[in-house]
Amino acid sequence: MSLQYIELNFTEQLSVLQQRGVLKGKEQIITGIEPAHNGFGPRYTLADAGGRLFLRLNANGYLGLALHPQVIDAEKAAAELFGCGPGAVRFISGTYAIHTELETALAEFHGREAGMLFSSAYAAVTGILPQLISRDTLVISDSLNHNCIINGIRLAQPTAKAIYPHLDMDELANLLHTNQRVYQRVVVVTDGIFSMRGDHAPLDAIAALCRKYESSYKEGIITVVDDSHGVGAFGKTGRGTEEYTGARADLYIATLGKALGVNGGYAVSSKKVIDFFRETSPFYIYSNPITPAEAAAAMAALSILNSDEGITLLEKTRTLSARLRQGLADIGIETISGEHPIVPLLVRDTQKTAAMVDYLFERNVLATGLNYPVVPKGEEEIRLQVTASHTAKDIEYLLRILADFS
Repeated sequence: MSLQYIELNFTEQLSVLQQRGVLKGKEQIITGIEPAHNGFGPRYTLADAGGRLFLRLNANGYLGLALHPQVIDAEKAAAELFGCGPGAVRFISGTYAIHTELETALAEFHGREAGMLFSSAYAAVTGILPQLISRDTLVISDSLNHNCIINGIRLAQPTAKAIYPHLDMDELANLLHTNQRVYQRVVVVTDGIFSMRGDHAPLDAIAALCRKYESSYKEGIITVVDDSHGVGAFGKTGRGTEEYTGARADLYIATLGKALGVNGGYAVSSKKVIDFFRETSPFYIYSNPITPAEAAAAMAALSILNSDEGITLLEKTRTLSARLRQGLADIGIETISGEHPIVPLLVRDTQKTAAMVDYLFERNVLATGLNYPVVPKGEEEIRLQVTASHTAKDIEYLLRILADFS
């Protein structure tokens, strides 16, 4: 057997990706972390970067909990007690007490009857959506939903799906109205926080529309929210887009790998719904769970979030994010208003976006550029992500160098 033909094919496909501007290319490899010093936050070293120290503004750890001593100590203790891996899937002696304790804690945190862990939030979404979608189901999705939702819908192979323009509640209402009594069930699925822009779904308006039209569908309307960027980063106590909007989804999915600083994903809902997913979701049944050590670390992170310290960390991210947004406005850089620590720089030009990312890298700042066709033409941006590990001096440094860009 030979790989020469498939390698040639793959090389041609990679060339096409490069021509389209969507080739990810060489990964930046982090080799070390320098602690906060002299009023600045942590700095990161990269392979092949000559020992330079980088300000990291493209990470999802909104509360800085990955470096929190309490979280690290919890993971160390559990690893010493249980080892480095679970050794099996959940149904074959892969469930440890800390897994079920964490599931209970997550359910209580979100005011639900039950929760379940997945290896990632991506696995949770793609493993759950097909279980909700029958041949008589209409799936309705926001146009800017994350790739996991898009692929979850594809895996489900629904008979019908509809996509409404980003945050367009009039079109959502139209879709629910025109399809009355055509389908048995509707699943409305959305991100809570949209990862490219940092804006949020109006869950209160979505819930109101679903209540209005639910009686027109024999099996009702189910709302599903992936709030991976919301939990721990949005809402007064970090309970995400639900808390911020005062609304509630039927099924709430999030991650342990962003604001909570660890690894894994989870879903919370009623006990009957969660019991069903445990028996039917292949990404749960056939994959090892997160390690007991990761679960212990996540428990520690959740405890911090659900405390006065967590409120303080949330307030810090809001303060720094507000300063960054105001500073960008002061120097004439367009952004999107809001309270989430994702702060996009709307450059609206592919070449300028790439040049600005390079300019920031040369000045020891790690930032992520999003160009066409990843985003529509005219929506090119640089996504900055503020965390509680950053400081006021970090934000001022960033604003000074952005002010000098031309």
